[in-house]
Amino acid sequence: MKTYLVGGAVRDAMLGRAVKDRDWVVVGGEAEHMKRMGFKPVGRDFPVFLHPDTQEEYALARTERKSGHGYGGFEFHATPDVTLEEDLKRRDLTINAMARDESGQLIDPYNGAMDLENRCLRHVSEAFCEDPLRVLRVARFAARYYHMGFYVAEETLELMRTIGQSGELNHLVPERVWQETCSALAEPDADHYFTTLIDCDALPIVLPEMANAIQSLEQFPLRALRLALQNGLSVVERFACVSLQTLKGDKASIEVLQKLCKRLRLPQPYSELARLLNQHLPVLQQEDWRAETLWPLLERLDALRRPERLQSLLECIATVSDLQQQPALPREVMTLVQQARSINAQNLMSQGIQGPALGKALRALRIEHTRLWINQTAAGDSHHG
Repeated sequence: MKTYLVGGAVRDAMLGRAVKDRDWVVVGGEAEHMKRMGFKPVGRDFPVFLHPDTQEEYALARTERKSGHGYGGFEFHATPDVTLEEDLKRRDLTINAMARDESGQLIDPYNGAMDLENRCLRHVSEAFCEDPLRVLRVARFAARYYHMGFYVAEETLELMRTIGQSGELNHLVPERVWQETCSALAEPDADHYFTTLIDCDALPIVLPEMANAIQSLEQFPLRALRLALQNGLSVVERFACVSLQTLKGDKASIEVLQKLCKRLRLPQPYSELARLLNQHLPVLQQEDWRAETLWPLLERLDALRRPERLQSLLECIATVSDLQQQPALPREVMTLVQQARSINAQNLMSQGIQGPALGKALRALRIEHTRLWINQTAAGDSHHG
């Protein structure tokens, strides 16, 4: 029984990147032997085990055969006679199909080191077509390594197009599409995830709502995402920028966005911020503010209870407005919100104000405070000018 370090750990070490996870392949091993050594099985029918001390994954060398649709439609064959080369052949890209033995010797049967040096993302074999998830994975790698000069080989792009034409992409479950998309949004050049999917004709299949918006808005969502990346926005904020369906806040476009969020079963922070940006963008780009309009808007945005969400929305608005060369509600409005939160109802209650009158008086105080803030901000801008 021999053990080899494989995949991403080998690739990233060769690129000089930090190695986060280490995966291992066991050649000549059997499941019962692994269990006797204290390894814990992962799942019932999957030949992967966790090391009893390090919790790193050790997989029995295996081959696989397509037996159904989607990325889960495979039968595995994991016996002691499966070679390392056979195991590596089933992997997606040549740069992920390298291994090192216990002495550190590189095993590279599919020229991954050469592709790594040439900055090329290339498939290992024609079996690439059997797993539709690989289309999204390659796009994610493109987003991760674009800044290092990597590109997708034309023959690999062609296979990705073939997968789309075969109908296999339609069998990807929405949760997995979102998982890959969310991971891609965390990469340094997340916009290249979407441009790669466009290049292989996959975006209209896996994310049709976003594909339509990107096309109809002349790729404005991708430009917004690119600027969001440059500005260091969070992953949630990046999604809001790239999910723009409208620059006018029209109801039909917002309904399309809501269908997208529901279909992908997005976590609430993502769907909420994207909806708020699409819905309120035109309003938040006013140039002249009055207390009677600004404070009700902040109420609608639930600013007092959700200041962190408002802060994220302001970051998105600033990014989008910068691209449009439009005015935007400044980030400094957070100071107003913090001051408004400190206005205490206890003082009003001590004056004998109670019931519905208390809410009205409190709101009137906050509107008056908003008026003062607007005047101070305008005076500050005038003095600065």
